[in-house]
Amino acid sequence: MDQQRDSDKHGPRLDDELKHEVAGLQQGAPVEPRAEEWRTPEPPDEDADEQAPGTATEARSELARYLRPSRFPARREDLLTEAVDQNAPDEIVDRLRRLPGDVAFDNVADVWVALGGGRERRDTE
Repeated sequence: MDQQRDSDKHGPRLDDELKHEVAGLQQGAPVEPRAEEWRTPEPPDEDADEQAPGTATEARSELARYLRPSRFPARREDLLTEAVDQNAPDEIVDRLRRLPGDVAFDNVADVWVALGGGRERRDTE
């Protein structure tokens, strides 16, 4: 008899049940395939809008695209030169022009805060 089993840890019935649970994931079904409630993903929390497209996170990321970390610490004129060299859009260059000229910024986060953005907070568990 040429019978092949998927697992030697479970019996055939449990193997079939487990296959059924993940079939939606393997076949791309738009529904959650997990049978147990504790296996379903939790909905986003109320602070999730900070990570949504079009938010401060996206704007800060856009700024960082044009300011290489190797340029820091840097003053306003250095950042303007870097942004122009990196072909930053006029909006980014205009925002950088508003920075104080007598401050050295250690990183993009410092630039972001100086432009009026919030300090990124990291949740620790």
